[in-house]
Formats: sequence, structure tokens, C-alpha cells
Amino acid sequence: MPFPTIALVGRYQDSGLQTHLRDLARLLVAAGRTVLIEAETASHTDIREFPAATYTEIGQRADLAIVTGGDGTMLGAARQLAPYDVPVVGINHGRLGFITDIPVEAAETALGSLLQGRYETETRMLLAGSVWRGDAQMFNATALNDVVLNRAGRGGMIEVRVEIGAAYMYSLRADGLIIATPTGSTAYALSAAGPIVHPELNAMVLVPVAPQTLSNRPIVLPADGVLNLTLTALGRSEGGASVHFDMQTWSDMQPGDRIVVRRAPHNIRFLHPTGYSFFSTLRRKLDWNRMPSANDDGE
Repeated sequence: MPFPTIALVGRYQDSGLQTHLRDLARLLVAAGRTVLIEAETASHTDIREFPAATYTEIGQRADLAIVTGGDGTMLGAARQLAPYDVPVVGINHGRLGFITDIPVEAAETALGSLLQGRYETETRMLLAGSVWRGDAQMFNATALNDVVLNRAGRGGMIEVRVEIGAAYMYSLRADGLIIATPTGSTAYALSAAGPIVHPELNAMVLVPVAPQTLSNRPIVLPADGVLNLTLTALGRSEGGASVHFDMQTWSDMQPGDRIVVRRAPHNIRFLHPTGYSFFSTLRRKLDWNRMPSANDDGE
């Protein structure tokens, strides 16, 4: 029997999530599965009839995690579960949903097929990053989407020296710099005019945010490279700089601090309904199939 123990994770701020999670749990129990509810999800939804489990316990006990919410919910769950090789499936209870790809209204049908062993597997890389001040490590975290260095508050542009391995790339003056995985290429990096990278590629994307010199363009780098970003100067005195690892932030960046980014040692496995297509997702989410009508501007 595929996936005898299944954990449910939810964005507990969503209205109606409690009912939806209970319905999913009952469906799974009826199919003979043991159900765990992620501890914070259980606490905030007051679901007490199923055992609550921390992410560590889910990693040790569960064969699958079902994440209900938006992509932000999935980012947090994937980072926690990747070291345990627990696969995840995403039900979109949010808005855009590039990595929570199952619409909530199709969840029951999709999960029914998955429980019968009909699904497709996709493996995606994560990034591991750390902040250094001299020889002291100040912060470290992993990211499924991206690592972002940017100016804070009303400060002016920051200056950063970029090296990959022992090779000097360039010095950049900009509002920020994004290092994205293929998964993150459809997030902040895309809004900063970065390329869309197919998730089967092992690569990192380096995307400047509002660079002073327009010739500073996005570049795709090999995933086995180690990036060193040295903050060489901050903007005006009322500003500063911070670094974000998905939603995890270190906000005390000072000139001379280094950010080291490399591929994380663990991957995350996404499960999709049979017939899943990355390009189909792009067509739906980015409205690629829409043809201009006669009423559009520029007729």
C-alpha cells in the first residue's frame, strides 16, 4: 500500500482550512492510512482527533506530506522535510500556486489516484546559504526559492562583489541581487526580468534588481558552483541591507560581510497527478494561451 502514514500541513490563516483538512484526513483514514497533523497546523485549527506531530516527527514517521495552502506554505514545509526525503504534494489554497499545483476542488480525485500509486515524481534542488563576518558565521539557512540580498528601508543602492569559486565575476551597484533555484525562477527572479528555468535543470540564476548599469544582466550558473557575495558598501546612512533565505531574514548586514551560497545537500521530491506538465502550469499561471482580442489596445 503506497504511503501508509501521511502528514497534513496547512496554512492555518486560511478561512475554511479546518473543514478542508478534516475532509482530507477522513478520506485518508477511509483509505486505510494513518494521518498525522503538523503540530502548528493542529494547534491553530483546533483539530484534535488526529495525532499532532512536529516536522522532526513527520520526517521520522511519515511516508508523504500533503501541503494545503499557497507556495509560501510549501516553501516552509519543503525546507523542513527535505533532509528526511519525505515527498510532498501541494494543494493550492492560495492564489498563484506554481508549486502547490493541485486545485482545491480537484484534491479528492488527485489524491485518490495518488493513493493507488498513480503519480509522477519531480526532484528539485535547494540552496544552502550562510552569512559570515570575518571568520564568524552569523546566520545560516536553506532556501527552495531564492537567496536575496537587498537594500533596506530608504537606503540607496548597495554595492556587492560577486565571485563564483575562485573566479571574480563583477562588482555590482543595485537595489539587490537574487540567487534563485529553478523553482525560484518563477518567483521574485521572474518579476526582476530573470529567465524561467526548467525544474529538471541543476542550475542557479543570478538576477540583479534594478542595477545602476543596465548591462548587468541575469546569468545562469552551474549548480555545483559556490557563490561568494561580499557587501562592499551600503547606501545612504538611513538605509542598510538584509539577506533573505526564502522567508528567513538576517537584517544586520554590514560592509565586509560575506554571503556564501551553494547547492544544499538535500533535494525535495514533489509528487504530481499523472499527466502533470510544467509547461501546462506556465500556460495557466502566466496566461500564455490568451490571444489578443479586437478590443485590446494596439489593435
